[in-house]
Amino acid sequence: VQLQASGGGLVQAGESLRLSCAASGRTFSRSAMGWFRQAPGKEREFAAAINYSGGSTYYADAVKGRFTISRDNARNTVYLQMNSLKPEDTAVYYCAATWGTRAVVTAAAHFDLWGQGTLVTVSS
Repeated sequence: VQLQASGGGLVQAGESLRLSCAASGRTFSRSAMGWFRQAPGKEREFAAAINYSGGSTYYADAVKGRFTISRDNARNTVYLQMNSLKPEDTAVYYCAATWGTRAVVTAAAHFDLWGQGTLVTVSS
């Protein structure tokens, strides 16, 4: 059972990036997924979450209106489209999965499986 995050990189403020998180080894379509981020010297924080079907999403205030979480259950992949990036979005981004619920999950402690992280750097 693995989550593989990818898509990070170095961009300028105002630009966009799309992160992907590919899942293997378990029934992805039954998982609630989330994206978290950890900036240098700071604690990990919630960014966005989506329920098993993609019908419900939730965003942190800091990214609302700029980030969009989505999923493709046929491809076992969840995405995070990040637009209008700001220097304060610089962080390692982690995807996470949990099973056994139809709801959106936002608390890190409730996730069972984490990806390895992908670094996003936004220059001013």
